[in-house]
Amino acid sequence: MSITDITYHRVKTDDELNAILRLQSDNLPKRITVSEQEKEGYVTIHHSFDILKRMNDSCAHIIAKHDGHIVGYALCMTKQFKDEIPILISMFNEIESIIPKRLNYIVMGQVCVSKPYRKQGIFRGLYRFMSNVLKPDFKAIITEVNVKNVRSSKAHQAVGFELLKTYVSNNETWELISLPIS
Repeated sequence: MSITDITYHRVKTDDELNAILRLQSDNLPKRITVSEQEKEGYVTIHHSFDILKRMNDSCAHIIAKHDGHIVGYALCMTKQFKDEIPILISMFNEIESIIPKRLNYIVMGQVCVSKPYRKQGIFRGLYRFMSNVLKPDFKAIITEVNVKNVRSSKAHQAVGFELLKTYVSNNETWELISLPIS
């Protein structure tokens, strides 16, 4: 497998949404060891199909494919979903407290790459594709990373995300970060 064999797309089908949910489930903290969480990172939220589909209908998610199989994803979340996922309400409140109202941004709701495909540039490729396709409509991609998720924090820094603010919510410390789209 070569990085040139990876293709990037917007989600178009329910099957692709279900594949995202399977990959998401495999990377939740309850499914991996603490050691693996520290070394490989993890995802915090397990979305329902309904919310994932509604998010996709508003702004189609980004996926990486190899041989027709989804090997990575970056979820797109518009401001209209700010009250839909309880754990993310505080993130949206923090965004609104520091981002100018006129700045049109998209929240990257979660990013994940399948274990066998990590360290091959797919994470960077997801964000590159996401930035390119969303450029006409948005000026920044904003997300948050739990400070315990060191792998994710370093990966986001490596692709150009900048720290906006560190804050505490639900007894966890979060880094609110932004990637300008130009």
